[in-house]
Amino acid sequence: MAAARLAREAERDHEDDMTPVAANRGALAAAVDADRLWARHMAMARHGARADGGVDRQALSSEDAAARCELTAWGRAIGLEASTDAIGNLFLRLVGADPSLPPVMTGSHLDSQPTGGKFDGVYGVLAGLEALEAMVATGFRPRRSIDLVVWTNEEGSRFAPGMMGSEAFAGLRRLGEILAVTDAEGITVAAALESCLAASPAMPRRPLGGPVAAYLEAHIEQGPVLEAEGRIIGVVSGIQGKRTFRVQVQGEEAHAGTTPRRKRRDALVAAVAMIGALEQATADGEDVIKFTIGRLDVTPNAPSVVPSRVTFSIDLRHPDSATLQRLGDRIADICAAHAGPCTVAVRELTTAMSLEFPRPIRRMLSDISHGLGYEPLDLVSAAGHDSRQMHHICPSGMIFVPCRKGISHHIDEWAEAAHLAAGARVLVEALARLSTADDTKPRRRGTRRER
Repeated sequence: MAAARLAREAERDHEDDMTPVAANRGALAAAVDADRLWARHMAMARHGARADGGVDRQALSSEDAAARCELTAWGRAIGLEASTDAIGNLFLRLVGADPSLPPVMTGSHLDSQPTGGKFDGVYGVLAGLEALEAMVATGFRPRRSIDLVVWTNEEGSRFAPGMMGSEAFAGLRRLGEILAVTDAEGITVAAALESCLAASPAMPRRPLGGPVAAYLEAHIEQGPVLEAEGRIIGVVSGIQGKRTFRVQVQGEEAHAGTTPRRKRRDALVAAVAMIGALEQATADGEDVIKFTIGRLDVTPNAPSVVPSRVTFSIDLRHPDSATLQRLGDRIADICAAHAGPCTVAVRELTTAMSLEFPRPIRRMLSDISHGLGYEPLDLVSAAGHDSRQMHHICPSGMIFVPCRKGISHHIDEWAEAAHLAAGARVLVEALARLSTADDTKPRRRGTRRER
């Protein structure tokens, strides 16, 4: 398999102490500057800074554009070549000795939740930049180019659903469909993208997609496992499955003071009944099923008017694909059974079954962690990441570092500077191995959105 071949070639180069690659390897991890990495996190957090210490940096907003500008300046200062594509993914390339080879890629996202923190997504981008800066500082020249990528709209907060940049890149979702999506103000992705690019530095446009040798993503865990186990490095074995839905309940407006309750078509009452039934249907004693109603919109949302329409979101997750399929397939019937005098329409937005990252990539990350003095922990990612999309087209893997109390998507999100640097050290060593391995066949590029 491609992943096994790539990892074997990387390991072979590692074992040859006479190669320039091996001579550089000890210096690469040592060249990671924890203070510089931390300072860049704090600088990036100023773009979209909230008064309470959190971050609100929505995809393709002016704050997002400013963050991209600063990142581009940092990359160009060390000789990286900037480019973008049709969905606004930002690439900073360290050119390899043989630019004709498919590149190795690393990165994550810069957009945040409305009440986000300073590390989610941003860490993967800045750890990648730090890895490339360490290579430049030590004179390391990769055989194949290394691309640091900022994926557009991973969070899906402003434009839903998320993962737009990586889905378009991997061919899992049509570009035209993505560009037509609107935010709550009616602004399309296409219009927001045009504004964002206009506010960004001029750079070449590259084709959407393309062959990739391998992809690595560093990230805070967004969970409590590493901290509880006293580990600094997590090697991610896979990502649990996720299905998202949008439910629209249609009733009828009526006067709150004059309309008898038995004659009302109250969309909110029906929605509450549906949500209660769904909550009960997805309850489990082991607390493995993750069921969330994260958004609820009421129309007309007036104190003295019976609601005529309610729209709510469903986020359903489970590590077992069969269980996820079974639970998700029940949602429409449960909603219909509790609609009362109203009507209901259930639309599935995304389906992403559980996945397992290639064992050779995971083994390589574990070996590197041990070599640097870290005892890695294998764990499943409970959250979704752009690496899910990249898994479809190339060997992919993830590195986790702890976050305090497992808190994420919250203003109190926190990670220690030493842990961030540790993850970057593992990342730079892994990128060095992958970028000097022999050529490998990338996976076939996706042709449709995962459903």
